[in-house]
Parts: sequence; C-alpha cells; structure tokens
Amino acid sequence: MHHEMTTSTLANTKLALALLASMAGMLLAPPALAQNLPITAEQKATAEKVAQAGIALSELAADAPENYTIKPGDTLWAISGLFLKSPWRWPQLWGMNLSDISNPHRIYPGQKLFLERKNGRATLRTSAAAPEGSAPIETIRVSPRTRYEPLDSGALPAIKAHLIEPFLAEPVIVDEFGLQNAPRIVAAQDGRVLLTRGDRAYARGQTGTPLLDAPGKQQEYRIFRSATPLKDPGTGEILGYEAQYVGKAVLVRSESTQAVTDKSGKENTEIIPATIDIVAAKEEMRVGDRLLPEPVRELLSYAPRAPVGAVDARIVSVYGSAVVNAAQNQVVVINKGSRDGMERGTVLAIQKFGERLVDKTDAARPAMKLPDERNGLLMVFRTFDRLSYALVLDITDGVKVGDRLINPR
Repeated sequence: MHHEMTTSTLANTKLALALLASMAGMLLAPPALAQNLPITAEQKATAEKVAQAGIALSELAADAPENYTIKPGDTLWAISGLFLKSPWRWPQLWGMNLSDISNPHRIYPGQKLFLERKNGRATLRTSAAAPEGSAPIETIRVSPRTRYEPLDSGALPAIKAHLIEPFLAEPVIVDEFGLQNAPRIVAAQDGRVLLTRGDRAYARGQTGTPLLDAPGKQQEYRIFRSATPLKDPGTGEILGYEAQYVGKAVLVRSESTQAVTDKSGKENTEIIPATIDIVAAKEEMRVGDRLLPEPVRELLSYAPRAPVGAVDARIVSVYGSAVVNAAQNQVVVINKGSRDGMERGTVLAIQKFGERLVDKTDAARPAMKLPDERNGLLMVFRTFDRLSYALVLDITDGVKVGDRLINPR
C-alpha cells in the first residue's frame, strides 16, 4: 500500500516531535528508555482537537520569535515558553501534526523552528514556509518502511536535571515516629564525635528488630538527622516532618548478641552492634543520627500539566534555607500531597498577596486590600501523603512561605 504525503507535512513531523518532547522529555532515564514519554488521554484529546487548525494567535507568547535555533544548554520548558503563553499546553502544538506522529520523540541542539501565522492561527515548522506565488508543493509518494534512529543522550531535558536530582535522593518526609523507630548510630571508632566519608561506625535497630544484613546483597542506608515539623500556614496543623539528610552508609556486619559471664559467675547477654561504613557525607554525622534504607532508584519522567480539578494550596517551607523566601530554581514544600491528587508534573501558579493599605485619597481613610497578583509557576516533582516538593520554574518577585498556589489558567 502507498500513501501520499506533501513535503511540508514531512517537514512538520520533526517539529511536532520536538514540541511534544519539550514538555514530556525523560529527565533521568538512560537513552534506551527515552521513548517512554508519558501522555495522558486528556492530553491526546487536546491534541486531536487542534490537529487540523493549529492554535489561536491569542495563545502565542507576546514576543514569540519568528524562528529559533535550539542551543546546547537550552531547556525544553524554556523553549516551549518562547512560543506559548502557557508552556504546559504542549498537546495543542503536538496536535498541529498529530496525523503524522505515532511515537513522539525528542528535540536536539541545532534544530531550527519557524513560526507561521495565517488566518488568525499559528503553526510551527522545521523549515521556512514557501513564499506566496511560488510553485505548488510537490507531492511525494512514499512506501511504508522501517526507520532506525539512535536514541541520542544529547537530547534536551524537560527541565535541568541537576536542579531536581539531589532532591530525589536527599529530603524525606516522615510521620511523627518515622525517625524515632529507625535504626541509629550508637558509637564510632576511637571515641570520635563526628563522622565523615571513609569512617567506620556502629548502629543498632530498635528492640526486637536488630539491624541485619541480607546474604548476597549489599544494604545501603541514607543517614538523617532531627526531623523538622512542617506546619500548614493556614491552620497550623503539622502535616509531616522533614528529615535532614547528612550522608550514606553501607552495612558491613549484622547486629548480634553474645553470652558473657561476669566475675560472679552470672551469665548475661551482651549486644554487638552492627558495623557500618560511611560512603558519602553531605555534612559530618554523629551518634544518634538515624538510618533509613536506600530506596530503589526510579527512572522518572515529567509531563508538566495543569491540574484537572481546582487547587488552593500554600507554600509550607523553602528547602535547605534558613530564610523564608525562595528564588527561581529553588525547591519548596507545599501543603498538598498524593491524597489531595498531587502528581509529579503538576504545574501551579504562584500568587503574591496584595498589600493591605489605607486609601489616603478618601477623607474617611477606609482600609483596602490590593488584588492578589500572579508571581510565577512551580512544578511538583515528588509527592508524599500530605506534602509535596516542587521546583520554582519562574518568578517575577521573591516567593515566600505562605504564598498561595492555584490553577495556572
């Protein structure tokens, strides 16, 4: 069977692949998994809706460029934001060439994008449009064939991986007793007070739950310190505890006991704590710090998108900072988690509270509250039961604890 396809359609195919990837690129996956892009039924329905007509000019960014060449170091979120007012609405751009796309791929440095405005609609191409009055576009007959393409690790990520990757391993939200019931460091060699990478230490589990190794498998642990309560800015309720990550250790020998006889001939049981080696240190560790098993590393993907239902959330804390203000590319904790419907990739708008003032132009001096104004966007990338971590994507002013988060539309 043969199919007819114009050269312009062929040219547009790469574009749609690029735009889809711009909001759904794999962030941590190796090249072999690069095509596992998350696409929801709702996103595909949106794409199908605009597949024939492009998008309205009103949805373009005010300063959308006529053309743009992808550069090394670009992020796909930023590239999508060049062309759209709402960069998470990538399915609309995918829909421009939906009929030619069965397996959306990725965008690479060096690729050039061209914006075309016509009849109140916008389309995007990977080649410049032919000028009016030029010869008709040639129709090419093609046959189905197998095409092989390398999954190049040079493809651009949805956002910069180094901004999120440490927070996939370091912070952890626990309940009130989460750390209290975890194994703990009980001693160090030679009476040392502080421990760092390369040091040996000793640890114990809770009574009745000794710290044991698994034959044939190295057991790794993250080491945490005191958990800080995270309170809802509105109600004051403690939603969880954020444990401070300080390092990593491997279990060398299991915890055990041995029978000993004292000078009076009485037999007692003596505890022999487990042996651990410190293999990574963010800061120095000490007796009393707690151990949690190293979780299985996930290959996570992010498809930034607006939430399905209405959201009214608050920023609870700024991670790793003694101040209450967050800047762009910083991580914050919000007071909504998986039980509230938060998912990784959820994009929320940050609202700046309007000031409360007195109207000095009115003799009665009435109190006023200025309207809340949009201050930027953030994206949820890790969820717990009642709390989530989110990355501040862009802001116009400082973001602070207590700021409101709503749907981006």
